[in-house]
Amino acid sequence: MTIETGLLILESILLVATIILLIYSLKEGRSRKDLLLEVGKATKILTRQEYFLTVTDTMMEAKTEVIGAITGRLPVGDDKKRTKDVVDDIEKLTKSGVSVRYLLPKFPDRLHIGYLYTKAGAEVRYSGCAIVHDIRYMVVDDRVVVIGIPESTGEKEATKKGYRIPSEALASILKEHFSSCWDKNIRFEEYIQEVIKQTGATAKSLARELQIGEEELEKFTQTT
Repeated sequence: MTIETGLLILESILLVATIILLIYSLKEGRSRKDLLLEVGKATKILTRQEYFLTVTDTMMEAKTEVIGAITGRLPVGDDKKRTKDVVDDIEKLTKSGVSVRYLLPKFPDRLHIGYLYTKAGAEVRYSGCAIVHDIRYMVVDDRVVVIGIPESTGEKEATKKGYRIPSEALASILKEHFSSCWDKNIRFEEYIQEVIKQTGATAKSLARELQIGEEELEKFTQTT
């Protein structure tokens, strides 16, 4: 065997080894990427769960009043259970004499949450105020604020994380904003009637779309 042949064989072996290492490196890279994606998903779930816990824990401290501006998106997946926890807390608070009021963006698909909260005893109004579409907050007893931070910009984006801020000054500012929007917007029952008139939908079709019992929906439409 000549030196040239030996070198050629050696180069071939090194080339094959390099290709094998490259393949393994690519596979490891994909696995790492998949792992990071799964960790990211888990983190989002945990931070959203933390947000709901912050909301419910702070709500249950209320002695006189809870006000909030929320997205009111139709709950899906794990959010159904979290929403039920909030509804249960609203019912407990209102039965004990605590005033609970919420502002929601004026979108028809937000009627589902409005229905649940109204049925639990809260007062709900639908707002066209621009800031209601961008900011999510709750104020408890004029002293504690929970600010919700969305995952990205937009009123349809889920709230990713909440920050509890004990601040009477911030509570006063947000309550002033809440009151200015509250006084010039319509109640849940009125908004149902408005949606029916604007869309031509029947109570039956609207109830099906909003996942509300038809008989329950008719009770609210008859009160206006």
